[in-house]
Amino acid sequence: MTLQQEIVGNAMQMAVVSLNPGQTVYCEAGKFLFKTTNVTMETRLSGPSDNGGRQSGGGMGGMLRQAMGTAMQVGQRMLAGESLAFQYFTSRGGEGTVGFAGVLPGEMRALELDGTRAWFAEKDAFVAAESTVEFGIAFQGGRTGMSGGEGFVLEKFTGRGTVIIAGAGNFIDLNPADFGGRIEVDTGCVVAFEEGIRYGVQRVGGLNRQGIMNAVFGGEGLSLATLEGDGRVILQSLTIEGLANALRKAQGGDKQGPTGGLFSTHTG
Repeated sequence: MTLQQEIVGNAMQMAVVSLNPGQTVYCEAGKFLFKTTNVTMETRLSGPSDNGGRQSGGGMGGMLRQAMGTAMQVGQRMLAGESLAFQYFTSRGGEGTVGFAGVLPGEMRALELDGTRAWFAEKDAFVAAESTVEFGIAFQGGRTGMSGGEGFVLEKFTGRGTVIIAGAGNFIDLNPADFGGRIEVDTGCVVAFEEGIRYGVQRVGGLNRQGIMNAVFGGEGLSLATLEGDGRVILQSLTIEGLANALRKAQGGDKQGPTGGLFSTHTG
């Protein structure tokens, strides 16, 4: 059953979800805004794939496997810097309403999963989803992840149903197949992409004069994200680093420097 939801607002959007009797939606802790009184709220450590954290069959062995699975889920989220718990909302005694929002000024998007393709999203993009959608962590790892910054840890959504994500600034939908099969973007601009899109990181230019100029004065550092294949890609117009630099500058502490790029400095 597709989740009935409406995304409202502009500069700081929110998702208003209408729940049928008995229907459940879950969110990352901290993304909840409001609910009607007939909607119950429960906080759990487990994801929806673990029966919502409820006791499963199989006696002591089943309980032990469930506890180990929950511990692994929590450990992955902790390593990824994600919220350790989920909040579950279920409508009782009629239709109910729940509101959710992201944490940065920007857009939200509802993605419909049909079970054939997973979706990947940047860390902290997840807002809420139907209980039929499974939330996981995908570690890019190795050279790609370490070079990519935001791309090191990705959220992964599988199953069937609606998942709601949020980002900063405005969104644009692209398909690399419409641009020769490959696009290159700032690593902080990637919000989400479908399974089948190949994500990577490449150095900005070679070790020559122009490559050094790009890295030192261009404001992008040494790397760009690459997205290849045929599928949907969602980019955002505002990066978290750009927002942080703008706030520091407004407070009289411009740490970006006159050139950007490798000359950017960050202080706590």
